[in-house]
Amino acid sequence: MTTVRPTVAITCGEPAGIGPEIALRAAWELRNDVNCVLIGDAAFLAILADQIDPAIALAATSVQAVRNGGLPTFPPQRLVVLDSPLAAHVVPGQLDPRNGRSVLQMLDMAIEGTRAGWFAAMVTAPLQKSTINDSGVPFTGHTEYLAEKTGTPHVVMMLAASGAHPLRVALATIHLALKDVPAAITFDSLGRTLDILQQELQRRFGLATPRILVAGLNPHAGEGGYLGHEEIDIIIPALQAARARGISVAGPYPADTLFQPKYLKDADCVLAMYHDQGLPVLKYASFGHGINITLGLPIIRTSVDHGTALDLAALGVGHADHGSMVEAIRTAVQMAAVAP
Repeated sequence: MTTVRPTVAITCGEPAGIGPEIALRAAWELRNDVNCVLIGDAAFLAILADQIDPAIALAATSVQAVRNGGLPTFPPQRLVVLDSPLAAHVVPGQLDPRNGRSVLQMLDMAIEGTRAGWFAAMVTAPLQKSTINDSGVPFTGHTEYLAEKTGTPHVVMMLAASGAHPLRVALATIHLALKDVPAAITFDSLGRTLDILQQELQRRFGLATPRILVAGLNPHAGEGGYLGHEEIDIIIPALQAARARGISVAGPYPADTLFQPKYLKDADCVLAMYHDQGLPVLKYASFGHGINITLGLPIIRTSVDHGTALDLAALGVGHADHGSMVEAIRTAVQMAAVAP
């Protein structure tokens, strides 16, 4: 009996970084279980693949060809590349704004293909925000771009780590300057975030009654109002309302003591108030093997937990760890199987 391999799109990200290499390595490693379709410059990827392992065989196709006749089918010994040509020659480790729009084109292809059903999910390699902005396109990050392109009014960024101590950390705010965080935390936004967490943990992860722990915004969760009133005025009322809707949520807890086994052992997810409140803990525990997941989208999207690592790319192939990409692909497949 032949098992059908799920098809997943992998965008190769910033071409001068480690994204193309880790995408190729992970796709090749998982080729017998997952049909990984790489989205990137086919000629550049062919050269890189030969440097990594001459056994890696690629077959290029175009978006128009797929629109007209569907994705080509090959056995696991050949990887499909959906060609997204770059505008400028790539020098590993050196950013070139001329390729900024090409990186966005990869994302657009993956979004189109996932929404059209070509792919069960999309997985993204890291990109360089500065290069895209320098190309003349305002860009905050993958999460915000995916929300805009899919017309999703509210999404949630969640990082996850597997292994002996699995941990999920979601964010109430994402890529904001710290001075702008308090104003962005409102009763309504927290309520929407908790609703999405509840629904997605049930739908995408098969958790019947997910338990969510919430961090406070201020030191000591406000110390009863002496160190800030956001907990009293906003966070506690939002949690009370969420519990009334049937969400199993507890807090707010002081963030400096929340990430302990006695609190986390029965929790399915922690909701942090801002980017650098929760993610340093998760990345310390699992860096290089954690993953990033966007919740609330009409499609499944996962990503690596690290950046472009231009310094490693400049050293040549063989220095980058593709473990996080492997985990991101595996998680995307698992999510698609739970909620096809």
